[in-house]
Amino acid sequence: MGRPLLLALGALLLLALILVPFYPQVIYPVFVMRVMCLALFACAFNILLGHTGILSFGHAAFFGSAAYFCGYMLKEQGLSPEIGLLTGVGSAALMGAIFGALATRRSGIYLAMITLALSQLVYFLFLRLPWTHAEDGMQQVPRGLLLGLFDLNNDVTLYFVVMVFTLGGLALIHRIVHSPFGEVLRAIREHEPRAKSLGFPVARYKILAFTLSAALAGLAGSLKVIIYQVASLRDVHWSMSGDVILMTLLGGMNSVFGPALGAALISALYHYFDALGGWVTITVGGIFIACVLLFRRGIVGELHAVLSERRDAKASHDEKDNENATN
Repeated sequence: MGRPLLLALGALLLLALILVPFYPQVIYPVFVMRVMCLALFACAFNILLGHTGILSFGHAAFFGSAAYFCGYMLKEQGLSPEIGLLTGVGSAALMGAIFGALATRRSGIYLAMITLALSQLVYFLFLRLPWTHAEDGMQQVPRGLLLGLFDLNNDVTLYFVVMVFTLGGLALIHRIVHSPFGEVLRAIREHEPRAKSLGFPVARYKILAFTLSAALAGLAGSLKVIIYQVASLRDVHWSMSGDVILMTLLGGMNSVFGPALGAALISALYHYFDALGGWVTITVGGIFIACVLLFRRGIVGELHAVLSERRDAKASHDEKDNENATN
């Protein structure tokens, strides 16, 4: 897909996001804020899965822990939103470093199972802590004033704050992926022994990838608790980890922002077909099966492959025309 077309689509999307809070009768702003949080969560997860080749079944631990710790700072300690956000991101980053140091000692399915086990430990920890209120969750979390200037109780202000943080997080992910560090991560994904033979400290790179991915997932979780003013066990449950894997595979794990599209589609299904009850889960499961069988590269990956084939075919056709004209 050409750069001018991508820039045009990005500008249109940005314009649409800016207009959302002024037309609530068209689309619910809170729903769009949820989509932005999950898009950031999915793209953060893809640093591991798509660009490092590490499958983590425990990413909900970072998302949910950040939500709880941010909520704790806001509600129990009465601190400002910026302190809550920093605490959420910092706690998720620290947890990501611990997970990475423990899990990356193994590879493949063993690594995935270690992340799942660690995530379940975190789940039961938040189930037992007195200030999390167990199944009831942490409710009525105050939003407060961001930097003492922006009143997050105003829905329009909150929307634009969430949008700025989300776009900033996505921009950081784009920079990480297209940096020399990102190139090393892809080298590890493609052929880890060769990356080691070139002198790269692979173990450190994996731990750092875990830490960065967890920190950005923590930012998404912290924004989520400010939006909904609730932190629940669903945020740290293994099913949330399953959802983010589905979003990533559906959107396309070999692209930077493909998981964001997957997050938007899955969120829309749950939101607009909620009245169907259990049938929504069946529908999502059917989409996952279809994606695995028919769209192995995800929606963005398949679209990119089709456009690349057409571009190559056109280039080949033009080359033949030039040869014929020369002859």
